[in-house]
Amino acid sequence: MTGSSDSRSRWHPLALVISLAAVAVVALLGGLASADAADEYARLAQPPWAPPSGLFGPAWGLLYLLMAIAAWLVWRRNPSWNSRAIQLYAVQLLVNLAWTPLFFALELRAVALGVIVLLDVLVIATIAAFSAVRRIAALLLVPYLGWILFATALNYSIVMLNS
Repeated sequence: MTGSSDSRSRWHPLALVISLAAVAVVALLGGLASADAADEYARLAQPPWAPPSGLFGPAWGLLYLLMAIAAWLVWRRNPSWNSRAIQLYAVQLLVNLAWTPLFFALELRAVALGVIVLLDVLVIATIAAFSAVRRIAALLLVPYLGWILFATALNYSIVMLNS
């Protein structure tokens, strides 16, 4: 296991910066896409279990941090863009980015529902791929999966209640 201990001993600070920057860009673009929609979101019929809109920002901030650390841990173990785990992570991050403008800015909530279901599948696949590389990285994505599954149910309920 010499190669794996060599890889673990390298800190890859640039990879951590890139990982944090990637989620920061997604968070920023998502925030811009939803910033003007807060009033519209509040006017939508919502299920009684819908969280207050002020919870979303802090929750996503923590989740994005965990995601960035998880991706960095996987990168440290296998620093390659050809890594299936890193490729799945990148795709799910792009799908995550697509959901916000669809739901908020474009008000295509049924389309957003399809996108978030795709995101659910991609995150499950990413967790499986991360687990094969570094178990702790996979575990760091579990809260994200829980949150997007909750968001999927919320998206579905909003579509049904506002049809």
